[in-house]
Amino acid sequence: MPTSLVTGASSGIGEAFARALAARGSSLVLVARSAARLEALGAELSARHGVRADVIAADLADPGAPDAIVAELRARSIEIDTLINNAGFGTHGEFATLDGRRERDEVIVNVYAPVALTRALLPGMVARKSGAIVNVASTAAFQPVPYMATYGATKAFLLSFGEALAEEVRAHGVRVVVLCPGQTDTAFFTGIDEARVGCARTAEQVVATALRAVERGRVVAVDGFTNYVLANTTRFAPRRLVARVAARMQRPSSSR
Repeated sequence: MPTSLVTGASSGIGEAFARALAARGSSLVLVARSAARLEALGAELSARHGVRADVIAADLADPGAPDAIVAELRARSIEIDTLINNAGFGTHGEFATLDGRRERDEVIVNVYAPVALTRALLPGMVARKSGAIVNVASTAAFQPVPYMATYGATKAFLLSFGEALAEEVRAHGVRVVVLCPGQTDTAFFTGIDEARVGCARTAEQVVATALRAVERGRVVAVDGFTNYVLANTTRFAPRRLVARVAARMQRPSSSR
């Protein structure tokens, strides 16, 4: 039975991944800060689908968290076949006024944690000549995003990292997908409602897009036709113009 590790599994897209993978017969390792929510989700999915569901409570803003997660996997003799790097968050506002510690944590959670977990778990996949890694980026990865500068940059990193990694491991039977959702109906925008753009899709739709991409060997998966068109349109305009348009859309009301 394959085993999938999902970060940020307690809600939103992460929870949807856990539910979809369990329904496909995959055992789970659920990672997030809230042990109680993970335990409840794991118990539900185990009872419903007959799969094993392990829980590792960890705060990925702690740089030591990836090593601690990997150590716990070894202690429990768990090999990971599918890694879903889903945990992440965004901040919104004028960069000069944002909390510096929060910006640092954003980089650690959105960039360092996926890189560290991928580096730790990828060698086993390469040795077994099978496996999959899904890095949850965003349509923000395709353009600069004023007033969400750190968030957009972290997602651009995941896009570049995933595309490069996919080519490196292609011959080893490992698939890498960069999932790029747009606005999604989750708690992500709680506290940053002004950053919402467009119509939201469901977490289940986003996960279905990702799993299809894994099955079909696609590397970059933009969720939703409208998001796909918008993401690719930015390639044909000067980046300075794209940034200026994005600034008008994302500018906080207090700065207008």
